[in-house]
Amino acid sequence: MKLNHCFSRACFALLAVLAAWNANAAEEAFQQGSPDLKSAGSLAFAPEGVLLVGDSRSAAVFAIQTNDNQGEAKKADYNIEGVNEKIAELLGASPQSILINDLAVNPQSGNIYLSVSRGRGPDAAPVILRVAPSGEISEFSLKNATYAKAALPNAPDAEARDRRNEPLRLQAITDIEYVDGRVYVAGLSNEEFASKLRSIPYPFGQVDDGASVEIFHGAHGKFETQSPVRTFTHYDIEGQTHLLAAYTCTPLVKFPVSQIKPGDKIQGVTVAELGNRNRPLDMFVYEQNGKDYILMANSSRGVMKIPTEGIDKIEAITKPVADKAGLSYSTIDELQGITQLDRLNGERAVVLVQTEDGKQNLKTIALP
Repeated sequence: MKLNHCFSRACFALLAVLAAWNANAAEEAFQQGSPDLKSAGSLAFAPEGVLLVGDSRSAAVFAIQTNDNQGEAKKADYNIEGVNEKIAELLGASPQSILINDLAVNPQSGNIYLSVSRGRGPDAAPVILRVAPSGEISEFSLKNATYAKAALPNAPDAEARDRRNEPLRLQAITDIEYVDGRVYVAGLSNEEFASKLRSIPYPFGQVDDGASVEIFHGAHGKFETQSPVRTFTHYDIEGQTHLLAAYTCTPLVKFPVSQIKPGDKIQGVTVAELGNRNRPLDMFVYEQNGKDYILMANSSRGVMKIPTEGIDKIEAITKPVADKAGLSYSTIDELQGITQLDRLNGERAVVLVQTEDGKQNLKTIALP
Protein backbone atom coordinates (compact mmCIF):
# COMPACT_ATOMS: atom_id res chain seq x y z
CA MET A 1 0.00 0.00 0.00
CA LYS A 2 2.82 2.35 0.93
CA LEU A 3 4.63 1.43 -2.29
CA ASN A 4 1.53 2.25 -4.35
CA HIS A 5 1.15 5.58 -2.55
CA CYS A 6 4.78 6.48 -3.22
CA PHE A 7 4.44 5.37 -6.80
CA SER A 8 1.36 7.59 -7.23
CA ARG A 9 3.19 10.56 -5.76
CA ALA A 10 6.11 9.92 -8.11
CA CYS A 11 3.76 9.74 -11.10
CA PHE A 12 2.09 13.01 -10.17
CA ALA A 13 5.50 14.64 -9.75
CA LEU A 14 6.62 13.34 -13.14
CA LEU A 15 3.41 14.59 -14.79
CA ALA A 16 3.95 18.00 -13.21
CA VAL A 17 7.51 18.13 -14.54
CA LEU A 18 6.33 17.10 -18.02
CA ALA A 19 3.56 19.71 -17.98
CA ALA A 20 6.03 22.40 -16.96
CA TRP A 21 8.45 21.24 -19.66
CA ASN A 22 5.72 21.38 -22.32
CA ALA A 23 4.67 24.85 -21.20
CA ASN A 24 8.28 26.06 -21.33
CA ALA A 25 8.78 24.45 -24.75
CA ALA A 26 5.69 26.18 -26.07
CA GLU A 27 6.80 29.51 -24.62
CA GLU A 28 10.25 29.14 -26.19
CA ALA A 29 8.84 28.17 -29.60
CA PHE A 30 6.60 31.22 -29.83
CA GLN A 31 7.78 34.76 -30.36
CA GLN A 32 6.30 38.23 -30.39
CA GLY A 33 6.12 40.15 -33.66
CA SER A 34 4.42 40.26 -37.05
CA PRO A 35 4.40 36.96 -38.98
CA ASP A 36 5.80 37.51 -42.47
CA LEU A 37 3.01 35.73 -44.35
CA LYS A 38 3.33 35.88 -48.12
CA SER A 39 0.15 33.85 -48.67
CA ALA A 40 -2.64 32.35 -46.58
CA GLY A 41 -4.04 28.99 -47.62
CA SER A 42 -4.92 25.96 -45.51
CA LEU A 43 -6.18 26.62 -41.98
CA ALA A 44 -6.55 24.44 -38.89
CA PHE A 45 -6.63 24.86 -35.13
CA ALA A 46 -4.19 23.61 -32.52
CA PRO A 47 -5.06 23.62 -28.78
CA GLU A 48 -5.74 26.83 -26.83
CA GLY A 49 -7.08 28.74 -29.82
CA VAL A 50 -3.85 28.66 -31.83
CA LEU A 51 -4.52 29.13 -35.55
CA LEU A 52 -2.37 27.18 -38.00
CA VAL A 53 -1.86 28.88 -41.37
CA GLY A 54 -0.28 27.25 -44.40
CA ASP A 55 1.81 29.74 -46.40
CA SER A 56 2.84 28.05 -49.64
CA ARG A 57 4.69 31.05 -51.06
CA SER A 58 6.93 31.15 -47.97
CA ALA A 59 6.90 27.33 -47.74
CA ALA A 60 6.09 27.61 -44.05
CA VAL A 61 3.39 26.84 -41.50
CA PHE A 62 2.60 29.55 -38.95
CA ALA A 63 1.01 28.97 -35.55
CA ILE A 64 -0.65 32.18 -34.32
CA GLN A 65 -2.27 32.72 -30.93
CA THR A 66 -5.76 34.17 -31.42
CA ASN A 67 -6.68 34.75 -27.73
CA ASP A 68 -10.20 33.93 -28.92
CA ASN A 69 -11.78 31.88 -26.17
CA GLN A 70 -15.15 33.54 -25.59
CA GLY A 71 -18.31 31.95 -26.98
CA GLU A 72 -19.75 28.47 -27.45
CA ALA A 73 -19.44 26.41 -30.59
CA LYS A 74 -22.51 24.41 -29.48
CA LYS A 75 -24.71 27.50 -29.76
CA ALA A 76 -23.10 29.19 -32.77
CA ASP A 77 -25.23 29.58 -35.89
CA TYR A 78 -24.35 31.21 -39.22
CA ASN A 79 -26.39 32.51 -42.13
CA ILE A 80 -24.42 35.20 -43.98
CA GLU A 81 -25.38 35.82 -47.58
CA GLY A 82 -22.84 37.36 -49.92
CA VAL A 83 -19.97 36.97 -47.49
CA ASN A 84 -17.50 37.59 -50.34
CA GLU A 85 -19.18 40.93 -51.05
CA LYS A 86 -19.04 41.90 -47.38
CA ILE A 87 -15.35 40.96 -47.28
CA ALA A 88 -14.67 43.03 -50.40
CA GLU A 89 -16.37 46.03 -48.81
CA LEU A 90 -14.36 45.58 -45.61
CA LEU A 91 -11.08 45.41 -47.54
CA GLY A 92 -11.92 48.13 -50.03
CA ALA A 93 -11.76 45.79 -52.99
CA SER A 94 -14.08 44.35 -55.63
CA PRO A 95 -15.75 40.96 -55.03
CA GLN A 96 -14.00 39.66 -58.16
CA SER A 97 -10.60 40.33 -56.58
CA ILE A 98 -11.40 38.37 -53.39
CA LEU A 99 -10.57 34.67 -53.13
CA ILE A 100 -11.56 32.71 -50.02
CA ASN A 101 -9.00 29.91 -49.73
CA ASP A 102 -10.09 28.04 -46.60
CA LEU A 103 -12.18 28.21 -43.45
CA ALA A 104 -11.70 26.78 -39.98
CA VAL A 105 -13.88 26.86 -36.87
CA ASN A 106 -12.23 27.79 -33.58
CA PRO A 107 -13.59 25.05 -31.29
CA GLN A 108 -13.07 27.27 -28.25
CA SER A 109 -15.31 30.10 -29.42
CA GLY A 110 -17.29 28.88 -32.42
CA ASN A 111 -15.94 31.80 -34.46
CA ILE A 112 -14.95 31.12 -38.07
CA TYR A 113 -11.56 32.06 -39.51
CA LEU A 114 -11.11 32.62 -43.23
CA SER A 115 -7.89 32.76 -45.23
CA VAL A 116 -8.32 35.24 -48.06
CA SER A 117 -6.30 36.49 -51.01
CA ARG A 118 -6.88 40.16 -51.81
CA GLY A 119 -6.09 40.34 -55.50
CA ARG A 120 -5.04 37.62 -57.90
CA GLY A 121 -1.68 36.31 -59.04
CA PRO A 122 1.74 36.84 -57.42
CA ASP A 123 0.81 40.25 -56.02
CA ALA A 124 -2.19 38.97 -54.04
CA ALA A 125 -2.06 40.02 -50.38
CA PRO A 126 -2.88 37.46 -47.64
CA VAL A 127 -5.58 38.37 -45.14
CA ILE A 128 -6.97 36.43 -42.16
CA LEU A 129 -10.55 37.28 -41.20
CA ARG A 130 -12.63 36.37 -38.17
CA VAL A 131 -16.40 35.88 -38.54
CA ALA A 132 -18.69 35.86 -35.50
CA PRO A 133 -22.14 34.18 -35.38
CA SER A 134 -23.62 37.69 -35.24
CA GLY A 135 -22.38 38.18 -38.80
CA GLU A 136 -19.64 40.62 -37.81
CA ILE A 137 -16.55 40.24 -40.01
CA SER A 138 -13.24 41.67 -38.82
CA GLU A 139 -9.65 41.43 -39.91
CA PHE A 140 -7.50 39.34 -37.59
CA SER A 141 -4.49 41.54 -37.08
CA LEU A 142 -1.04 39.99 -37.42
CA LYS A 143 0.71 42.98 -35.88
CA ASN A 144 2.55 42.24 -32.65
CA ALA A 145 1.18 38.70 -32.61
CA THR A 146 2.39 35.72 -30.60
CA TYR A 147 3.44 33.15 -33.18
CA ALA A 148 5.76 30.33 -34.20
CA LYS A 149 6.99 29.40 -37.67
CA ALA A 150 7.93 26.05 -39.20
CA ALA A 151 9.83 26.46 -42.48
CA LEU A 152 9.77 23.54 -44.92
CA PRO A 153 13.33 22.70 -46.04
CA ASN A 154 12.69 21.17 -49.49
CA ALA A 155 9.78 23.03 -51.08
CA PRO A 156 9.47 23.37 -54.87
CA ASP A 157 11.52 26.16 -56.39
CA ALA A 158 9.61 29.42 -56.70
CA GLU A 159 10.08 29.39 -60.49
CA ALA A 160 9.15 25.73 -61.09
CA ARG A 161 5.98 25.05 -63.09
CA ASP A 162 3.70 22.07 -63.65
CA ARG A 163 2.42 20.86 -67.02
CA ARG A 164 -0.39 23.43 -66.86
CA ASN A 165 2.23 26.16 -66.30
CA GLU A 166 1.03 26.71 -62.72
CA PRO A 167 3.68 27.46 -60.05
CA LEU A 168 4.55 24.28 -58.15
CA ARG A 169 5.36 26.38 -55.06
CA LEU A 170 1.62 27.02 -54.65
CA GLN A 171 1.28 23.29 -53.90
CA ALA A 172 4.02 23.21 -51.27
CA ILE A 173 1.21 23.06 -48.69
CA THR A 174 -2.14 21.63 -49.77
CA ASP A 175 -3.60 20.83 -46.33
CA ILE A 176 -2.67 20.85 -42.64
CA GLU A 177 -4.09 19.36 -39.45
CA TYR A 178 -3.15 19.14 -35.78
CA VAL A 179 -3.34 15.64 -34.25
CA ASP A 180 -2.11 14.59 -30.81
CA GLY A 181 0.83 16.95 -30.44
CA ARG A 182 1.91 17.02 -34.08
CA VAL A 183 1.07 19.10 -37.13
CA TYR A 184 0.64 17.05 -40.30
CA VAL A 185 1.33 18.80 -43.60
CA ALA A 186 0.58 17.57 -47.12
CA GLY A 187 2.04 19.02 -50.30
CA LEU A 188 4.84 18.86 -52.83
CA SER A 189 8.62 18.96 -52.46
CA ASN A 190 11.47 19.61 -54.89
CA GLU A 191 12.47 15.94 -54.85
CA GLU A 192 12.00 13.28 -57.55
CA PHE A 193 9.24 11.64 -55.50
CA ALA A 194 7.53 14.98 -55.03
CA SER A 195 4.41 14.13 -53.00
CA LYS A 196 5.11 14.56 -49.29
CA LEU A 197 3.54 14.05 -45.89
CA ARG A 198 5.26 15.73 -42.96
CA SER A 199 4.86 15.19 -39.25
CA ILE A 200 6.05 18.28 -37.35
CA PRO A 201 6.30 18.33 -33.53
CA TYR A 202 4.10 20.97 -31.89
CA PRO A 203 5.10 23.46 -30.62
CA PHE A 204 7.36 23.68 -33.63
CA GLY A 205 10.78 22.15 -33.45
CA GLN A 206 13.11 21.17 -36.26
CA VAL A 207 11.32 20.39 -39.53
CA ASP A 208 12.62 17.40 -41.46
CA ASP A 209 12.33 16.48 -45.14
CA GLY A 210 9.14 14.50 -44.59
CA ALA A 211 8.11 11.15 -46.03
CA SER A 212 7.74 10.56 -49.77
CA VAL A 213 4.29 9.25 -50.67
CA GLU A 214 3.30 6.70 -53.30
CA ILE A 215 -0.27 5.64 -54.08
CA PHE A 216 -2.03 3.47 -56.63
CA HIS A 217 -4.44 5.62 -58.61
CA GLY A 218 -7.12 3.33 -59.99
CA ALA A 219 -8.57 5.86 -62.45
CA HIS A 220 -5.10 6.30 -63.97
CA GLY A 221 -4.18 2.63 -63.61
CA LYS A 222 -0.73 3.25 -62.14
CA PHE A 223 1.33 4.11 -59.08
CA GLU A 224 1.95 7.83 -58.62
CA THR A 225 4.44 9.89 -56.63
CA GLN A 226 4.02 13.35 -58.18
CA SER A 227 0.40 14.20 -57.32
CA PRO A 228 -0.14 15.88 -53.95
CA VAL A 229 -2.79 15.09 -51.38
CA ARG A 230 -5.56 17.64 -51.94
CA THR A 231 -7.28 17.34 -48.58
CA PHE A 232 -7.05 14.97 -45.61
CA THR A 233 -8.39 14.26 -42.16
CA HIS A 234 -7.39 11.90 -39.36
CA TYR A 235 -9.19 8.77 -38.19
CA ASP A 236 -8.40 5.93 -35.76
CA ILE A 237 -8.48 2.47 -37.32
CA GLU A 238 -8.08 -0.48 -34.94
CA GLY A 239 -6.57 1.81 -32.31
CA GLN A 240 -4.02 3.32 -34.70
CA THR A 241 -4.26 6.89 -35.97
CA HIS A 242 -4.38 7.20 -39.77
CA LEU A 243 -4.56 10.04 -42.22
CA LEU A 244 -7.35 9.64 -44.76
CA ALA A 245 -6.17 11.50 -47.84
CA ALA A 246 -8.06 12.39 -51.01
CA TYR A 247 -6.47 13.10 -54.39
CA THR A 248 -7.63 14.56 -57.69
CA CYS A 249 -9.78 12.11 -59.71
CA THR A 250 -10.60 10.85 -56.71
CA PRO A 251 -8.70 8.10 -54.86
CA LEU A 252 -9.15 7.93 -51.09
CA VAL A 253 -6.05 6.56 -49.36
CA LYS A 254 -5.17 5.67 -45.78
CA PHE A 255 -1.75 6.16 -44.15
CA PRO A 256 -0.82 5.12 -40.60
CA VAL A 257 0.78 8.19 -39.00
CA SER A 258 3.38 5.89 -37.44
CA GLN A 259 4.86 5.41 -40.94
CA ILE A 260 5.34 9.12 -41.63
CA LYS A 261 9.06 9.31 -40.89
CA PRO A 262 11.74 11.59 -42.36
CA GLY A 263 13.35 10.26 -45.50
CA ASP A 264 11.12 7.20 -45.76
CA LYS A 265 9.08 6.28 -48.81
CA ILE A 266 5.63 5.10 -47.82
CA GLN A 267 2.89 3.50 -49.87
CA GLY A 268 -0.68 4.31 -48.94
CA VAL A 269 -3.59 1.88 -49.13
CA THR A 270 -6.18 3.03 -51.66
CA VAL A 271 -9.54 2.21 -50.04
CA ALA A 272 -11.82 3.88 -52.58
CA GLU A 273 -12.04 5.36 -56.05
CA LEU A 274 -14.80 7.96 -55.75
CA GLY A 275 -15.03 9.04 -59.40
CA ASN A 276 -12.75 10.68 -61.94
CA ARG A 277 -12.87 14.20 -63.41
CA ASN A 278 -13.22 15.58 -59.90
CA ARG A 279 -11.17 17.39 -57.30
CA PRO A 280 -11.80 16.91 -53.57
CA LEU A 281 -12.00 20.25 -51.75
CA ASP A 282 -12.47 19.63 -48.02
CA MET A 283 -13.35 16.79 -45.65
CA PHE A 284 -13.82 15.71 -42.04
CA VAL A 285 -15.04 12.67 -40.06
CA TYR A 286 -18.11 12.71 -37.85
CA GLU A 287 -20.18 10.27 -35.81
CA GLN A 288 -23.90 9.74 -36.24
CA ASN A 289 -26.08 7.10 -34.55
CA GLY A 290 -23.05 5.11 -33.46
CA LYS A 291 -21.43 5.02 -36.92
CA ASP A 292 -18.64 7.09 -38.44
CA TYR A 293 -18.78 8.92 -41.75
CA ILE A 294 -16.53 11.08 -43.92
CA LEU A 295 -18.14 14.23 -45.29
CA MET A 296 -16.32 15.41 -48.41
CA ALA A 297 -16.93 18.46 -50.63
CA ASN A 298 -15.91 18.13 -54.27
CA SER A 299 -15.50 20.27 -57.36
CA SER A 300 -17.84 18.32 -59.64
CA ARG A 301 -19.33 15.40 -57.70
CA GLY A 302 -21.16 17.25 -54.95
CA VAL A 303 -20.92 16.48 -51.24
CA MET A 304 -20.25 12.83 -50.44
CA LYS A 305 -21.19 10.97 -47.27
CA ILE A 306 -18.83 8.01 -47.01
CA PRO A 307 -19.35 5.33 -44.31
CA THR A 308 -16.06 4.19 -42.77
CA GLU A 309 -17.43 0.77 -41.87
CA GLY A 310 -15.08 -1.92 -43.15
CA ILE A 311 -12.19 0.47 -43.78
CA ASP A 312 -9.96 -1.74 -41.64
CA LYS A 313 -10.60 -4.86 -43.73
CA ILE A 314 -11.14 -3.54 -47.24
CA GLU A 315 -8.77 -4.88 -49.87
CA ALA A 316 -6.43 -2.30 -51.35
CA ILE A 317 -7.18 -1.15 -54.90
CA THR A 318 -4.20 -2.13 -57.06
CA LYS A 319 -5.77 -2.51 -60.51
CA PRO A 320 -7.25 -0.01 -63.00
CA VAL A 321 -10.76 1.21 -62.18
CA ALA A 322 -13.18 2.63 -64.75
CA ASP A 323 -14.91 4.97 -62.31
CA LYS A 324 -15.71 3.82 -58.76
CA ALA A 325 -14.56 1.06 -56.43
CA GLY A 326 -13.93 0.29 -52.75
CA LEU A 327 -15.84 2.19 -50.10
CA SER A 328 -19.23 3.33 -51.32
CA TYR A 329 -20.83 6.72 -50.77
CA SER A 330 -24.05 8.64 -51.12
CA THR A 331 -24.34 12.11 -52.64
CA ILE A 332 -26.20 14.70 -50.53
CA ASP A 333 -28.35 16.27 -53.24
CA GLU A 334 -29.54 19.22 -51.18
CA LEU A 335 -25.96 20.38 -50.59
CA GLN A 336 -25.01 22.15 -53.79
CA GLY A 337 -22.10 24.48 -54.55
CA ILE A 338 -20.16 23.80 -51.34
CA THR A 339 -16.49 24.73 -51.68
CA GLN A 340 -15.34 24.59 -48.02
CA LEU A 341 -16.65 22.98 -44.86
CA ASP A 342 -15.70 22.39 -41.25
CA ARG A 343 -17.37 20.73 -38.30
CA LEU A 344 -18.98 23.20 -35.90
CA ASN A 345 -20.04 20.72 -33.22
CA GLY A 346 -21.41 17.19 -32.92
CA GLU A 347 -24.59 17.96 -34.83
CA ARG A 348 -23.74 20.72 -37.30
CA ALA A 349 -21.17 21.98 -39.76
CA VAL A 350 -20.30 25.32 -41.36
CA VAL A 351 -20.17 25.48 -45.15
CA LEU A 352 -19.15 28.03 -47.76
CA VAL A 353 -21.56 27.90 -50.70
CA GLN A 354 -20.87 29.26 -54.18
CA THR A 355 -24.08 30.41 -55.90
CA GLU A 356 -24.75 30.74 -59.61
CA ASP A 357 -24.95 34.54 -59.37
CA GLY A 358 -21.39 34.78 -58.02
CA LYS A 359 -22.25 35.22 -54.36
CA GLN A 360 -20.74 33.12 -51.63
CA ASN A 361 -22.81 32.33 -48.58
CA LEU A 362 -21.59 31.17 -45.18
CA LYS A 363 -24.11 29.08 -43.32
CA THR A 364 -24.73 26.33 -40.79
CA ILE A 365 -26.10 22.93 -41.85
CA ALA A 366 -27.17 19.84 -39.93
CA LEU A 367 -24.77 16.96 -40.38
CA PRO A 368 -26.46 14.70 -42.97
